Amino acid sequence: MNREPDFFQNIRNELHDGRAWLDRSIVLGYAVMAGLFVVAFTLLSEAAFEWFQHLNKLYPWGVLIWTPTLTALIVWATRRFFPGASGSGIPQVMAAIDPEVNSAARRHFVSFRLTIAKMGLGTITMLAGLSAGREGPSVQVAAGVMHGARHWLRPGSAINDHALLVAGGAAGIAAAFNAPLAGVVFAIEELSKRMDSRNNSVIISAIVVAGLVSISFFGNLTYFGTIAVPRLSWAAFWPGLVVVVVCGLLGGLFARLLAASIEGLPDRFSRWRHKKPVRFAAGAGLAVAAIGIVSGGATYGAGADELRNMLAGESDISRLYVLLKFVATWITSWSGVPGGIFAPSLSIGAGVGHDVAQLFAGTNSALAPSLIALGMAAYLAAATQAPLTSFIIVMEMINGRSMVLSLMAAAMLASLIARLISRPLYHTLSSLMINAVFKTNEPPERSETDAAEAPADAVTADGGASATPQEGSPEAVLPSNVAPQVAPETPAKPSVADKTAPQGGLFDHTGDEAPVDPGDAAQPPPTETKPENR
Repeated sequence: MNREPDFFQNIRNELHDGRAWLDRSIVLGYAVMAGLFVVAFTLLSEAAFEWFQHLNKLYPWGVLIWTPTLTALIVWATRRFFPGASGSGIPQVMAAIDPEVNSAARRHFVSFRLTIAKMGLGTITMLAGLSAGREGPSVQVAAGVMHGARHWLRPGSAINDHALLVAGGAAGIAAAFNAPLAGVVFAIEELSKRMDSRNNSVIISAIVVAGLVSISFFGNLTYFGTIAVPRLSWAAFWPGLVVVVVCGLLGGLFARLLAASIEGLPDRFSRWRHKKPVRFAAGAGLAVAAIGIVSGGATYGAGADELRNMLAGESDISRLYVLLKFVATWITSWSGVPGGIFAPSLSIGAGVGHDVAQLFAGTNSALAPSLIALGMAAYLAAATQAPLTSFIIVMEMINGRSMVLSLMAAAMLASLIARLISRPLYHTLSSLMINAVFKTNEPPERSETDAAEAPADAVTADGGASATPQEGSPEAVLPSNVAPQVAPETPAKPSVADKTAPQGGLFDHTGDEAPVDPGDAAQPPPTETKPENR
């Protein structure tokens, strides 16, 4: 028989467990810290890009030296010391949340050390003028901070590693975009897939607290202001449909191209990246600098300034902006620098909406901001295949509650189109990372030079020779004091990643001569290096 809750008894029960309240207070304290780290990362990134813009104005052609040099430096430092800090950061958090990843391997994806590295290297990425954003990296930054709370929680606490990582990653989105609702949806759609009822309140509280920290510094303002939405009619249907379809196709193509590039293709550039990753990064930086010169500087950075100008109707960007920004973002991500694709994706989608608005200028000139907003939501949803998160982010960034249904429809349709072209990008990359850590049947693929230089007294996850391992380094896929998860006499159990991606090592490379990327499985392993049997 159902009975009404006993108010006083429930109060006594809640107050009785003081340690549970201490655990919750610790988590909220770490949420404040995560918000502060994201705020600091935001300020550093914006200051760095302002310095780049100042340099670009003084010496426009100097970027042909500045950008390649910094790109090579970033990739060398990342691959040599902090391989877990490369790329967006969202795949790393997803990999850390995967139930097959144990606590020993998890530190290769999220840790306080990687948080500091991500902030520093991500700031230099913006200083180089590369086409990358800080929002995706903010997810790994905040998750690394939140994960540290586990040291202070009681053994057997209901607040487990999974809850801390989900809360941290979602708090990073909330603080980076000043969009707490988007953080909640991101936690459900991308990170968790399910919410543990025991930790729902803690996760949401952490997201809200991190968002409040961001608001306290930057104000309760929308990211791109408020757009004027005209009364929609059937005259807006066809321009809007064109924007959504084009963004769906381009976003799906971008995800497929980036995933294939990182996995590795049997082409000259992929072989160059495999053998000489730092030199490849310098070449990529040179290409991004050249594209920036051709675009008049419009493709540098995340693209927020161009996006604001487009929404305000003050943009004079070239009709080639979408193509140039697309290529610059792809090359930047392919180079392996720590940087996200959220903000560049928004600017590319905005460019599509802007171009379509110019094409249909005779229909309704006031329709341009709405088409730009549709393009932002559609392209971001297509590139990430996270439609709910995408349309809510855009809605909160432009105060577009009057467009909620249009943005939702655009994101869903574009994501559907992209799924016909490409696998989900973040899930593919996280699967590759898990394979890189847990592969047991193949040795890490390395160049002949690195195999000759590696000391013989250290052991990597595959049993081959490597340099002395350190936390998060490519030479230490698993710590030497941690036994492998699969016993020698037990057949290796394939991971979830094996079903979706080829084996290859994101973390099996050193410096300029020892790269191994997810796609390096396409390259034959050197015959000089033979793995020991486990």
